[in-house]
Amino acid sequence: MKYPFAILAASFILALPACNKADAPTGARQATAPATAGEHVAAEITGAGASFIYPLMSKWSSDYHRATGHQVNYQSIGSGGGVAQIKAGTVDFGSTDKPLPPGELAAAGLGQFPSAIGGVVPVVNLAGIDAGKLRLTGPLLADIFLGKLTQWNDPAIAAVNPGVILPAGKISVVHRSDGSGTTFNFASYLSKVSPAWKSAVGEGTALEWPTGVGGKGNEGVAAYVKQIKGSIGYVELAFALQNSMAYTALQNAAGQFVLPSDESFSAAAASADWASAQDFHLVMTNAPGEKSWPITATNFILMYKQPRDPQRSAAALAFFLWSLDHGQAQAASLDYVPLPPSLVAQVKAYWAKEFK
Repeated sequence: MKYPFAILAASFILALPACNKADAPTGARQATAPATAGEHVAAEITGAGASFIYPLMSKWSSDYHRATGHQVNYQSIGSGGGVAQIKAGTVDFGSTDKPLPPGELAAAGLGQFPSAIGGVVPVVNLAGIDAGKLRLTGPLLADIFLGKLTQWNDPAIAAVNPGVILPAGKISVVHRSDGSGTTFNFASYLSKVSPAWKSAVGEGTALEWPTGVGGKGNEGVAAYVKQIKGSIGYVELAFALQNSMAYTALQNAAGQFVLPSDESFSAAAASADWASAQDFHLVMTNAPGEKSWPITATNFILMYKQPRDPQRSAAALAFFLWSLDHGQAQAASLDYVPLPPSLVAQVKAYWAKEFK
């Protein structure tokens, strides 16, 4: 049984009185009227998936609870786990950094829409190398993760780092051990810039890694890189900044060495043709542009078009409506890129068409 888009609006309207209470004293917020049945259901929204979006999802969930009283519980288990759980019907929404193709969505009865844009960044643990100091090209990064380059002072790395004193030590590779959209975007980029990587490993959420140690989630990779001297891994930028990690500069499709930032993510996102992407199925790695970050990625939300519990799905959509209308400042503060207004309009039109 499908549910009307009007339920989404009604669910969001239910939250508005709580928004007004957010500015009241703590005691006043606690003295609320008994919840209606709809509000009670909406108070327990569950989601699971990409660790890429976890810092922002946590912030959104906290602020949304403060504003409306509704609770959003999100499990950072990786994109693969998020897809599996939404298909199993154990969560109200799944989250993935690898968009599902239209055929797979149709077969599962799912809809898909973007939530935020960010970037995957190589991070290193090298004495004397601060954030942004080390430069890497795509082919060099691929050769490191293929196990072909094993020493930090290799002439090939030194050639793109004039004036940088590289340590004479072994390169220790850290990668994801779980099904990961972060891995998908990382491998998608390497497949576009390195024929050797494309033929030997390719792209996907779970790979047969030629070398290295695996960590679970962005959190696990960050922890291993911080622990292992001479290591290199890849994480979403917010994890690198929160853990005070040294990220590298990368050479982009225009041949420019750029640093990860909201500016370079936005430059990459500017080239995306969302209007032509069915079900928002679009990957923007190795995007054109002088200022574009080459591993810019999008997080996507998965929900059933004909859910078993329409009220819970409407409540989940109300949360994402709030994130689009009131949560974009939080995205920017955590070094994600807010969705452009034109894309926000497309998402809302998609909801009105598909979730009804």
